[in-house]
Amino acid sequence: MDSHLLLQMIIASLSATVLYSLIGFIPGTDETSVLMPVSLALILGGIQPIVVLSFFVSAFVTLGLMNLMPALIANLPGGVLSTPMIEASLIVKKHGRTSIMLKKAAVGSLIGVVIALVSSLLIAKLISPFTDHISQYASWIFIAGAIFLSLISQAKLLSLISIIPFAILFQGLRALYWQTGAVPADKTVTTSFFLGITVAPLLLSLFSLLNTKERKKMETQTFNTMNIPLDQKNNWSLNNPFKALTKKEFASTSLSAFLANFLFVLSPVGLIVLFGETMSKKETDELKQAELKITVMSSLAQATYLSGIMISIIALGVPIAPSAIGPGAAFFESPPVFSIGSTITDMYSAPMLMTAFVIGSLLAIGLVYLLATTFAERLTLFVLTKIPHEAMLALFISLVILLSYIDAGLINVFGILLIGVICGTLNRLGVGYGVQFMSLYAAPFIMTLLTK
Repeated sequence: MDSHLLLQMIIASLSATVLYSLIGFIPGTDETSVLMPVSLALILGGIQPIVVLSFFVSAFVTLGLMNLMPALIANLPGGVLSTPMIEASLIVKKHGRTSIMLKKAAVGSLIGVVIALVSSLLIAKLISPFTDHISQYASWIFIAGAIFLSLISQAKLLSLISIIPFAILFQGLRALYWQTGAVPADKTVTTSFFLGITVAPLLLSLFSLLNTKERKKMETQTFNTMNIPLDQKNNWSLNNPFKALTKKEFASTSLSAFLANFLFVLSPVGLIVLFGETMSKKETDELKQAELKITVMSSLAQATYLSGIMISIIALGVPIAPSAIGPGAAFFESPPVFSIGSTITDMYSAPMLMTAFVIGSLLAIGLVYLLATTFAERLTLFVLTKIPHEAMLALFISLVILLSYIDAGLINVFGILLIGVICGTLNRLGVGYGVQFMSLYAAPFIMTLLTK
């Protein structure tokens, strides 16, 4: 590999680690909405996709660990993946073990990254002979995934019913764009639709402020108070980070991360809840159960994302896993950098792609581990008091509007607002991101089945 390209990948990874270390501490920074717009903007800006891939991998590994800090310290979900940990984090705080739990969560994330790197290569090798068959039936996999995710969601029936209306919405907008000449007939608008789904809850909240009654409901006369401990004791030796975990925690975390990688087509949040609850269920002590649950979940937050994107890019060349369909969508179709129907898999060899994953993930987890185990409490206090939450959200919404305009012009900006309102409303009612993303990818096939 060219040494100049390798240096660019390292610099990109370090830059992502610094940027997303700060973003990750901000509560409510959903993984998809803060990852995809930036990576897509970099690709469209002319940066080599392999360099952007290193940036992206480093970003989601950093975000995966840093999103845990608001959840553990301030009991505010950093992102979707950290939301299932809130209940357990309250128990840990009640027993005064927050500082130690930060170390356990950091080691859990480290385990998840290492196991995902190794096992994803194994899975990629196992399924590579069947790549053509998997790609051929990808549309059926998306439909099956949407149905499965609907059945394991809280709003099962509503999620199932919404699949076909989602397909009509997405394909209907595409047909409108083709008919009006907003995009050529050989171009399929997909990327900006992803952006519309990811920022949908946020857009809906902003639109709600325009309604007088809804705005009055949100008004408050008091400030939220929270206790952020600044205890810097119990720092674990860098030479022996695994001393933070008991044997049971280490075994449960490693096993969960390994098994979850074989289920890479399923929702990361679903897998986090499933394995976290299963592994901690046999623990009778309240504190030990909470610590085991958070450790396992922190490992899965890394392993599920990393394996889903790695296998989709290296082995398949099509986004099958939710983490590839959502945050990683920019690498599968991003005109004008990629030709229509082309992906990053077509542009680089498997060893080069693997190098990007190794550099991005190991650099990020190494640096972020040091940050999390040493300065987590102080960084959380700094971000919550010095960085305006509204400014960060405004930045990402601005990126979404800009990229929507680039994708299909002014009409698409209003199309994304429509998607945001509809998807955001259904998201509030319990229809998760996974169902919406799967429906988007399956939309052309679903419409073909309906109009036969």
